[in-house]
Amino acid sequence: MKKLGIVFTTILAVMLFYSVSSFAGEVIKRIMDRQVLVVGTTGHYPPFSVKDKNGKFIGFDIDLATIIAKQLGVKLKIKQMAISDLFSALDKGNIDLALAGITITPKRNIKVLFLGPYYVTGQSILGKSSVVTKIKSPEDMNRPDFTLVVAHNTTGEQVAKALIPKARIISVSNMEEAFNMVISGQAQALFADEPFCVVAAFRNQDKDLAVSEPFTFEPLGVAMPETDLLWMNWIDNFLMKLNAVGELKKLKEYWFHSPEWMKNLPEKEKFM
Repeated sequence: MKKLGIVFTTILAVMLFYSVSSFAGEVIKRIMDRQVLVVGTTGHYPPFSVKDKNGKFIGFDIDLATIIAKQLGVKLKIKQMAISDLFSALDKGNIDLALAGITITPKRNIKVLFLGPYYVTGQSILGKSSVVTKIKSPEDMNRPDFTLVVAHNTTGEQVAKALIPKARIISVSNMEEAFNMVISGQAQALFADEPFCVVAAFRNQDKDLAVSEPFTFEPLGVAMPETDLLWMNWIDNFLMKLNAVGELKKLKEYWFHSPEWMKNLPEKEKFM
């Protein structure tokens, strides 16, 4: 059975390679012509993507991008941008795909194509333990004297406005700002994907922070341009292969269940 799995993996890898070489579509041709895969990410969202102490991008999404580039036999270039700019960058051909812990939503799916989900999470709140322990449901935050901070143009912002319309919701440019507002007492909590909240709390154990159970269902996907069916099919097969051979599970174990990688984060960005 093990040999059969190895044979299957080898055959699939060969098929992926020759499909790229022989029947290249618009995006794949662009990648192969310049020998570079360009991936867009936010770079402010651990454990999905963040910069380490040497200024190098690391994270679950960065590992995925690295493996994709290796399978294609090309170099990898990471472009950092706000999540609101990722979709227009895909449309303009400035990036070949976006990996940034992006939740698949109907509204976003109108603009870009998604493949996956490659990970399923949910929106949680992060705040002081004295605050979070009193929050059993979104309704507990749905009052004018509760201040929640979110990153602009994220599902956290959308969900917060839908679930707790009576609360004071502050939108900031990225999760670093949101975290700092919680620490400084300008907001009682922030709303984000559970993995981010867990990482932030673990990295700041001296701040007496807590994370709630997820309040939502958040499937995360690879955002793709809709102009190349072969490119979509290639990524779809890639994710299937990664899952079949257990590599996706290994990546999840490392980035979501092990604190080992956090040693590489810069101290000055303690929020991560």
